[in-house]
Amino acid sequence: MHATAPTGEPVVELRSLTKRFGEHVAVRDLSLQVARGEILALLGPNGAGKTTTIRMLMGILSPSSGTATVGGHDCFADRAEVMRKVGYLPDEPMFYEHLRGGEIARFCGAMRGMPDAAVVARTDELAERLQFADALDEYAVNYSMGMRKKLALACAMLHDPDVLVLDEPTNGLDPMVTRTLLALVRELAANGTAIFYSTHLLEQAERLCHRVAILHRGGLAALGTPDELRSQLAPGGSLEDVFFQVAREDGAEAAE
Repeated sequence: MHATAPTGEPVVELRSLTKRFGEHVAVRDLSLQVARGEILALLGPNGAGKTTTIRMLMGILSPSSGTATVGGHDCFADRAEVMRKVGYLPDEPMFYEHLRGGEIARFCGAMRGMPDAAVVARTDELAERLQFADALDEYAVNYSMGMRKKLALACAMLHDPDVLVLDEPTNGLDPMVTRTLLALVRELAANGTAIFYSTHLLEQAERLCHRVAILHRGGLAALGTPDELRSQLAPGGSLEDVFFQVAREDGAEAAE
C-alpha cells in the first residue's frame, strides 16, 4: 500500500507550460501541481521533456508559453526568490574543483543567507548520514561521481527548502547511501517539503512516490497514484507495465 497523496495547497504549479526550440516542441502544454508533503515522480523515456521541465522550474530556461511557479513566485521572473525556497540536485553536479567539500557547502549556505555556524552543523549532520564526513576536507577535484552526488545532495538540503527538486538522485550512489537518501526524502516529505523526483528507476518511484507523472514526446501521458495508474492502464501489473503501456500506445498512435 502507498501513503495517501497530500491534498493541501499546491507549492509547485505548472500551468500550460510549453518550451519550443525552433520547430521542436520539447515540452507541450504541461500542467501539474505538487502539494506540501507530496513526492511526485517525473518519469519518461529519454527526450520526453523531463530535463527541460526541470530547467524551467529552476528558472534556467524561460517558457515559450505558460507558467511555472513556486509558492506563487514565477520561476523565471522571480528566480532569486524561488531559489530561497528550493533545493536542487542536478543529474551531474559540477563544483569549483579547487575548493574543499566543506568550503563548497559553506558557500552554498552563505548564498542562502544561513549563518556559518548553522551551515557547519547541518553539513556535518548530512555528511554523516550520507557517509562522506571524512571527505569534507578533501578538494572536490578528487571526488568521485558518487561523492559529488552526496555533496550536492547535502547542499540542496542545507536550508530545509520548501521544495526539493531531485534529478536522478541515486545515480552513482551505492545501495547503503541510496537507502539513506530515500529515508531522508520520506522524512522531508513528512515534514511538509514538496518533492519533485525525476528518475528512470520505475520500481523506486513506485515504492517512494505519492503520485506519478509520465511524460512522453513532451506531453503529459499519464498522471495519478501508482495504484490508480496500475488499475487504469495495467491491471495486475506494475508501474513498469504502466510505463511501457503508455509508450506503446503513444508510439502506435504516432505510427498511424
